[in-house]
Parts: sequence; C-alpha cells; structure tokens
Amino acid sequence: MKIQLIRNATLKLNYAGKTMLIDPMLCSKETFEPFVKGLKRNPIVDLNIPVNEVISNLDAVLVTHSHPDHFDQLSGELLPKGVKLFSTPVDKNFFLKQKFSNVEIIDNKTTWKNITITRIEGKHGSGSVLPYMGQVSGFILQSENEPTIYIVSDSILNNEVKKAVEVFKPEIIVINAGGGIIPGFEDYPVLMDEKQTIELTKIAPESKVIAVHLDCIDFCKTTRKSLRIFASEKSLLDNQLLIPKDGETLTF
Repeated sequence: MKIQLIRNATLKLNYAGKTMLIDPMLCSKETFEPFVKGLKRNPIVDLNIPVNEVISNLDAVLVTHSHPDHFDQLSGELLPKGVKLFSTPVDKNFFLKQKFSNVEIIDNKTTWKNITITRIEGKHGSGSVLPYMGQVSGFILQSENEPTIYIVSDSILNNEVKKAVEVFKPEIIVINAGGGIIPGFEDYPVLMDEKQTIELTKIAPESKVIAVHLDCIDFCKTTRKSLRIFASEKSLLDNQLLIPKDGETLTF
C-alpha cells in the first residue's frame, strides 16, 4: 500500500491494486475566498505536482465532504464525469448537479473491487461552531493482504472516532490535524490539534498515525513544525506519528 500526500487533505492511495484520489483540491494558490473574512485566500500554498499527474490513472475518487478544500471547482471540471466516485448521503445532490454519472453513495458500507469501504460519522467541531460546519464522514478501507486504513477527515477526536478505532483496529489512521480555529469560536477547534493528535496516538498505540491538512488553509493554526515539537515534548516516537510533506509518498 502506498499513500501520497498531494496537498492539504488530498491523497492518492494505491490500495489492493487500485488507485483512489481522496478529497481532491486541485486549484492554484489563492484561488478562493477566505473561509472567514479577514483571513487569507485559499489555498495558501501551490501544488508541487502537475495536476495532470495527480488525476492520471485513477480507478476511483473518494470524497469525505464537499467543502472546497476537499472538492474544489477545478476538480469538478477536470475529473472525468464517468469516474467511479464514492460520496456520502449529505452530498448526493452536490455531485448530481455536477453531472458525475457513476456516483455511489455510501450510507453504511460498500464493497468495490475487493475493497470494503465503511463510512464513519465525524464531527467537524463542537459546541457553538458545529452548526456552521456541516456534516462530514470518515472512511475505513479494508482488503485482504492490505493494512486497514481509517481516513478520519475533518473531525475532532470524538466518541465516534474512538469507537471506530476500537472496533476496526486500523493499522493506519490518517487525521486532518490542522487545529482549525474559526475567529469568534476560539474554544471550539474544528479539526484535531496537537493535543488531540497525541491523545489519538495513545488510544491507538499500535497504529501509524499520518497527520495531514497542515500548512495549507487560512484558519488552520497547527503546523507541521508545531505538531512535531509538541509530539517530541510528549516523547512520541517519530515512527508512530508521520507528518509527510506535500508530494511525499509513504509505503506500508
């Protein structure tokens, strides 16, 4: 199994002989407006891989939710309309309007090409910020002779995530660890931050945790540097918490 971080939460996953693109954001730097007035235009960094290389040789696309940093306008324009596209119930109409013709909505789980994909509810924050953030899902991927991988997506560390880790015992967990803070809701991060990342590694000590959604979006306060420093202070081994650079490929 190989997993390449393209940028932010966009991943290219080679799994059980198939290639999946996860949460594609293909646009150039500063393409769309800040998520909150007064912040920077997004994304704040450019792709360092040609777009045609990112979307080449795909067997499927998997989208956790339709925020523009997880499925942007350019992805809707460039991805083949007949590509196999897995989505969630809340985004069904979004992809129908985009005229994708091979969309499969995952209510609970599905099996495709010997890969079982199970949807896990996430919480894109808590408290008073949560109603503004919309619904998100994570996905568990399982296949014979492959490690179980849990793509958590834009969720804080809540009971649903903890239960999924307990039940599925994923060898690999990909978390969006940007510690997103919406101005005015400073007490309610909308993504895992340094503290929750370390808590997750303690809940899943046998898992490799891959931290992404870093150094790319205007409201994300956790950085690769701050996360690694915090992990070092907590004596967490580098080989349990992996923090890839944009374009980097990890092989398991």
